[in-house]
Amino acid sequence: MGIGRVSKHLIEHRWRVRRIFSPQVLALIEQAIKAGEATHSGQVRFVVEGALDGMPLFAGQSARERAFDIFSHLRIWDTAHNNGVLIYLLLADRKVEIVADRGIDTKVGAVGWQKICAAMESDFKSGNFSGGVIKGIAAVSRELATYFPKRGTGPNELPDAPVVL
Repeated sequence: MGIGRVSKHLIEHRWRVRRIFSPQVLALIEQAIKAGEATHSGQVRFVVEGALDGMPLFAGQSARERAFDIFSHLRIWDTAHNNGVLIYLLLADRKVEIVADRGIDTKVGAVGWQKICAAMESDFKSGNFSGGVIKGIAAVSRELATYFPKRGTGPNELPDAPVVL
């Protein structure tokens, strides 16, 4: 853990998350999740966190480790077909992580998820946060549709609304 990272996280305020992810942008993200889930039986969640604080920050918790904590806390692993996917953005680090349940993760693999993350991070570098997230959701949904296509009407097991921490 470097002093630079700690400083970034201490300076990064929740107002920045609210400015970038306004209610209108969050509504667009929710619509993108709903549209994607109309094509597959998987479950997609999007979580954005402005910065780490307290023990996670000072213990040097990585964005990946934090994503696993959130994946577990939101019970994304608890879907009927083991095909839940978390897209997690840690804004202070400009880092996106995808954590997928074993049913879909074994199909797409780390390389596939990293490719989607890299494309999203490229959009984030140019300031296109909403576009990057929506494209990322579409890419995850394409993977889910390939391996878990929609068959009939199944339950929506997880909320579609984005989570802002």
